[in-house]
This record gives sequence, structure tokens and C-alpha cells, in this order.
Amino acid sequence: MFGLDHNTQVVAAAAAMTGAAAGIAGSLLTLRKRALLGDALGHATLPGIALAYIASVWLGGSGREPVVLMLGAALGGLAGLASLALIRRLARVSDDAAMAIVLGSFFGLGTALLTLIQSSPSGHAAGLATLVTGHAASMVTDDAVIAAGVALVCMAVVGMLSKELSLLCFDEGFAQTLGRRTKVLDAVVLLVATCVVVAGLRSVGLVLIVALLIIPAAAARLVVDRFVPMLSVAAIVGALSGVIGTLVSASAPDLPAGACIVLAAAALFGIAAVCAPRNGVIARVRGAMP
Repeated sequence: MFGLDHNTQVVAAAAAMTGAAAGIAGSLLTLRKRALLGDALGHATLPGIALAYIASVWLGGSGREPVVLMLGAALGGLAGLASLALIRRLARVSDDAAMAIVLGSFFGLGTALLTLIQSSPSGHAAGLATLVTGHAASMVTDDAVIAAGVALVCMAVVGMLSKELSLLCFDEGFAQTLGRRTKVLDAVVLLVATCVVVAGLRSVGLVLIVALLIIPAAAARLVVDRFVPMLSVAAIVGALSGVIGTLVSASAPDLPAGACIVLAAAALFGIAAVCAPRNGVIARVRGAMP
């Protein structure tokens, strides 16, 4: 494939699939005005990863099995969502304050657990620490298959429920009058976002996956106004970011792939912000001219 070595092909394929799924999930979060929820989700996965490592070692495993760590990350994300819902229900705090509480407390717990793992006789937290910032270069084919599988399932779910999710995002009240189960649909959005965060841990890490969730969606929002086209454009921007970032990192090995992927997404957003047909800088300047 274009003269690239096998490892680069694997990383590029996984990053492209993850970027596409992140663009779609991020569009749903953006339209639901829950962009910060991705940040809380990402940080909530850390204690889940650490506990999965501890459980695996206690049961005789190596603690680094990708499936085990991803399962732990998913459970951590779901626990973060449950905590967020509980705080909203029991405490009189705003949504952003509740998300900040979940983000800070779960990340603090995860950091403490990683420190304990590192100080234990059999603990080597370096492999886990890379999940915070990502370490795409260490991905193998099995990692890419898992990430791509999760991304494909998420995209398929959103595709099958596109009409219902469109109603939810643009007019929740109307969706309720039509008998749509909005709470179930909202749970689907959160579950899809959680799965995408988990799928992106190896390639970009739990910190940068938040940016990959939001930046492609923001770029797509500048370019198109309709629901399905927005999802499509966001998926394309996310996939292109994954491929471009991987290629840049492969040509400059000192640059981490996760950071390059997010910077590629930011560059594409910059292009959209300037060149978007109706909402771009050029279009607005032309519109303001007499």
C-alpha cells in the first residue's frame, strides 16, 4: 500500500476507522450540546484500565491483554456515566460542574492506581501510561482489528438509527410527541461515545481522543447543516486526520502519532473555518462587502 511498511498500514487503517467513528459520535455529542461529556468519558476510563490490569495479574494473566484493558476502559466509562447521572439527580449542581467532578475524581483515582501498580513488585505501568497519551506505533494487527470492529459497530448502530437520532438532536420534544423513546436513544448516544473512546485508546490515548471526538464534528458543522451530511463529513474529516497523522508520524518517528492525528484534525478544521461555503471566513467577508 503506497510503499508503506506493514506496521504503518496497520496503524493508518486503525486510526482511520477510529477517526471516522469519533467524527460521527462527536457530531451526536455536539448536536446534543454535550461536547464536554467526551472529556469526562475519556478520563473515567483510566481507573477502569488500572483495575482491569490488577484483576488480570491477580488471575494469572500478564495484565496487558488488549481485550481485558479495553473491557476495563469500557466499564470505567460506564461507571463515569452512572456517577454523572447520580450527581445530577442527587446534587443541585450544573451539568458542567457535574462533569468536572466526574472528570477530576476519576482521573485522580486512575492516577493513584497507576502509581500503586508501578510501585508493586510485578507492576510495570509504562504499558498502561501510554494509554493516556496513546502509542499507536506499538499497535499490532489484533489491536487494529479490535479498534476497527468497535468503530464499525458504532457506525452501523448510528446508521440504523439515523432518523431517530436526527429527531433527538434537533427536536427532542417533537420526538417525544411521536412516541420515540428519547431516553433510550440518549443512552445509545452515550454508549456509542463510550465505545469510540475505548477504541481510540491505543491510537491517540484517552486525553487526545476527546479532541478527535469534537474537532471533526465542529469542522463538519461549519460545512453542512443537515444531519446525515454532517455525520458523513465528520467521518471523512476524522478518517483523513487518522491517515494524515499516521503518515506524518511515520515520516518523523520522533513525533507521536496521537498528537499528529489531532493536529491534522485541527488543520482540517482551520481549512473548513476559512473555506466553508456559507460559514467560512471568506464567505462572510464576501457577504459583508457592498
